[in-house]
Amino acid sequence: MLPKRRRARARSPGAAAACSTPSSVLFPDVAIYLAEPRMGRSRRSFLTRLALSKGFRVLDVYRCSAPEGPAGAGVASSEVTHVVMEQTSAEEAVCWQEQEATLHPGCPCPALLDITWFTESMAAGQPVPVEGRHRLEVPEPRKRPPNPVAPAPAPAAAVMPAYACQRSTPLMHHNSSLSEALETLAEAAGFEGSEGRLLSFRRAASVLKALPWPVTELSQLQGLPHFGEHSTSVIQELLERGVCEEVERVRCSERYRTMKLFTQIFGVGVKTANQWYQEGLRTLDELQEQPRRLTRQQQAGLQHHLDLCTPVGRPDAEALQQLVEATVRQALPGATVTLTGGFRRGKPQGHDVDFLITHPEEGREAGLLPSVLRQLQSQDLVLYHQHQRSRLGDPSRLAQQSHTMDAFERSLCILRLPLPSKGADPESQPAWKAVRVDLVVTPWSQFPFALLGWTGSQLFERELRRFSRKEKGLCLNSHGLFDPEQRTCFHVASEEDIFRHLGLTYLPPEQRNA
Repeated sequence: MLPKRRRARARSPGAAAACSTPSSVLFPDVAIYLAEPRMGRSRRSFLTRLALSKGFRVLDVYRCSAPEGPAGAGVASSEVTHVVMEQTSAEEAVCWQEQEATLHPGCPCPALLDITWFTESMAAGQPVPVEGRHRLEVPEPRKRPPNPVAPAPAPAAAVMPAYACQRSTPLMHHNSSLSEALETLAEAAGFEGSEGRLLSFRRAASVLKALPWPVTELSQLQGLPHFGEHSTSVIQELLERGVCEEVERVRCSERYRTMKLFTQIFGVGVKTANQWYQEGLRTLDELQEQPRRLTRQQQAGLQHHLDLCTPVGRPDAEALQQLVEATVRQALPGATVTLTGGFRRGKPQGHDVDFLITHPEEGREAGLLPSVLRQLQSQDLVLYHQHQRSRLGDPSRLAQQSHTMDAFERSLCILRLPLPSKGADPESQPAWKAVRVDLVVTPWSQFPFALLGWTGSQLFERELRRFSRKEKGLCLNSHGLFDPEQRTCFHVASEEDIFRHLGLTYLPPEQRNA
């Protein structure tokens, strides 16, 4: 006989469904059928166990109510009410349903739903209402007037996946004014400590960035994921009036402008900025009058604030890379330096520059960073640095961490970037400028995960980890990809390997600007 735990795992989804007793079913009017073709058998088995544990009924076979016979022979509760599919287009779903209709003539057609309805229901512990964004339906084509500028867009619900990691998001897109308005509201929500509203606005903005056409009328939002009542009303006002009163009120408010000013200071987060605001501080001059209350990092950030608030161009980032590479290779021949962050995603400028440092021989990178910093200091290039020691340990333990901070050795720096002289009067020009630089050292085996994590964007990474956890039952962070059920880590050689393990189409860095 198998041990008890292994016996439970050996059951098929059908066996599990058959074993659910009436007393364990909390929602008798809901019968879920998990369509397997794109889902896979092991994935379907996992989702079945999850649903049963939450009190849902999951049917192992697609069936209608019992045929006509004695009274009571056919009961509505025995038929499929919700068909759930994963990584399936609306067209494919409808074709599947038509094939099933030929095998089960006379059957009522259940709702065809994307996996998002299932995951939201599992999170809520009860069936959530079916909305347009959940349905896998091909809308009836509508007659639209010809547009001489752009072709009529495809139905949004049929082409827009729910997770940012499932869709391409280029740097330049068609809805910048609309997305910027939602991002303003997201930032304001973050200043108020409302994580839920922040994420709602950011996710809606990221959907707009991924659309391959401009939104010109409100009906184009129908079926798009993450568009709730609030975000929709903001877009409606922008389309009808050109401005949104709420967004303009936020942008002009003293609190928003002060919080934005303070959080732009190196070393100042939302909590500290809010504390200063509550104490009546409003300007940088007022902060400079109270140096004792500032940390050393904040003092350095305030001292070089003008430079640090000036965007760093790509030429400056590349000049810094050459400088850091020369120093790193002198300290450890064979080591590599990779430019990450927004610059790797194709951005022409940013407010800081991030570098990942590693060496093909695992372990050779240990102790490298202090040597690099000493050489940079000897060249008078370090204006400030804060060294954080490595906290690397068991890779499987690190891979299970849910928080976003990683355990790599790093140095948070302000470096002096020499500037080339221009024009006829070089003496009137600054010889250097201060630039925020993060130097991060990673072991070779963890480099693909670190590269993925440090490339961003922030929302893309958050959605990628959420997808890994909710859709695949895996833990992903900058150290690894971990299967908690099998208690194993995935070994990869590239970012492409990570996407493949997650069943996702590989998106190059320039398509991750969510």
